Amino acid sequence: MMVLLHWCLLWLLFPLSSRTQKLPTRDEELFQMQIRDKAFFHDSSVIPDGAEISSYLFRDTPKRYFFVVEEDNTPLSVTVTPCDAPLEWKLSLQELPEDTSGEGSGDLEPLEQQKQQIINEEGTELFSYKGNDVEYFISSSSPSGLYQLDLLSTEKDTHFKIYATTTPESDQPYPELPYDPRVDVTSLGRTTVTLAWKPSPTASLLKQPIQYCVVINKEHNFKSLCAVEAKLSADDTFMMAPKPGLDFSPFDFAHFGFPSDNSGKERGFQAKPSPKLGRHVYSRPKVDIQKICIGNKNIFTVSDLKPDTQYYFDVFVVNINSNMSTAYVGTFARTKEEAKQKTVELKDGKVTDVFVKRKGAKILRFAPVSSHQKVTFFIHSCLDAVQIQVRRDGKLLLSQNVEGIRQFQLRGKPKAKYLIRLKGNKKGASMLKILATTRPTKQSFPSLPEDTRIKAFDKLRTCSSATVAWLGTQERNKFCIYKKEVDDNYNEDQKKREQNQCLGPDIRKKSEKVLCKYFHSQNLQKAVTTETIKGLQPGKSYLLDVYVIGHGGHSVKYQSKVVKTRKFC
Repeated sequence: MMVLLHWCLLWLLFPLSSRTQKLPTRDEELFQMQIRDKAFFHDSSVIPDGAEISSYLFRDTPKRYFFVVEEDNTPLSVTVTPCDAPLEWKLSLQELPEDTSGEGSGDLEPLEQQKQQIINEEGTELFSYKGNDVEYFISSSSPSGLYQLDLLSTEKDTHFKIYATTTPESDQPYPELPYDPRVDVTSLGRTTVTLAWKPSPTASLLKQPIQYCVVINKEHNFKSLCAVEAKLSADDTFMMAPKPGLDFSPFDFAHFGFPSDNSGKERGFQAKPSPKLGRHVYSRPKVDIQKICIGNKNIFTVSDLKPDTQYYFDVFVVNINSNMSTAYVGTFARTKEEAKQKTVELKDGKVTDVFVKRKGAKILRFAPVSSHQKVTFFIHSCLDAVQIQVRRDGKLLLSQNVEGIRQFQLRGKPKAKYLIRLKGNKKGASMLKILATTRPTKQSFPSLPEDTRIKAFDKLRTCSSATVAWLGTQERNKFCIYKKEVDDNYNEDQKKREQNQCLGPDIRKKSEKVLCKYFHSQNLQKAVTTETIKGLQPGKSYLLDVYVIGHGGHSVKYQSKVVKTRKFC
């Protein structure tokens, strides 16, 4: 019986002899003569005992493997790992003849008949499975014989892994899972998810080196790391598939792009093979999947996720020595939504302060309580320009950039609601004041001239005084002027930092105040005032600021001006 098993094994390994080591035979010359039907052997392989192999399946093209058990009552374990598509597979035991004819005399006919009998008979089916789970057959006591493994992919071309052993207890190639193999979500944020899982006994009890790999994607959980690697390779040329019937070694996997045993590489696929090795190049679109190996830590925070998005999380424990892996029970979670932007309610005739982050935005709402013919918006951008959009009942009425103080008057509508969107610029944060009113005659913002500069008269400078002038308006307003001594190297950049026009005189020191006064003129050509600032030190520089204060107390600062007194008089 064992002699026949050895003959069977040699028949099946013959096509591999040119690329793998030859197994010893009793009569190699006689064995070579007995091989006649090569087609059968080209599509068959023998599974080595205790080594994981990878191979490839074309859709609807079955593949057959054999495994030899030499003695009765032998433990047997066979594991099949689908790597990109569901598989159909079954394991059968061949019923072999009890004795052989010819009694070693070299008579070829009985041996040919026995071989044909092995090929034609289906054998006794021991186990079958259909799906994409990592599934296994295990028996503590198996009879001797030739075990046949048939595989089929009806969905698409795919690859897979097989591991068979007669010493499953001592091998333990796949890392063990803890009694609770689930991956738990311990913390959930808008862009982060923290995962935790119980450690594998392989590291603690068996003292074998392991690492954990975390896989994140938006489609589904994965049953095996093999399936993950197939997805990760989708942005490259996936695989040069061998021709059906091509005489190649199933152990020479690197030629066909299968994972190598190099555990140092996160992506275990070899470089793109030469097109001569196969007939097809499988190009796939890029996939949104991430694999991160984190060593032996059993807690990990995934970051840079998108808010309000569902993600699937898988954890695989990998034996660093063998590069074989086991999947935990994956999980999924939806990240939290972005914090809903709070809408600021504007009250009719009341100034509201608004801060907008750099590149940020703010939403404001104005809903007049009474019917109105017109609505007026006063916008005071304190620093850099800000973009404003105004919609009435969803319809866009206004979209402009605002710098300084601007006034917009829009036609009203009964029971209308206005939505104002303020968008900051790329330079920096924006500060502004906004007022919405249906009664513009009672507005709190002071009216401003088009030119808000302060003019200094050089010829009127003395060692202790400086004379300046600024424009006013037809409306009577209160103006206050302040001074502050600055260094001689006070430059435009420093002055720009103090150009927050929304900061009023209330933040200034009392010692800096020069005076306050009212003025206006119906004739805009004459709406100008001058003031001489006294008590200055010779040869010193002073920063001068003019504030105009409206009826509602809101103030606006003119553009600052630096003057320098004469050093010698």
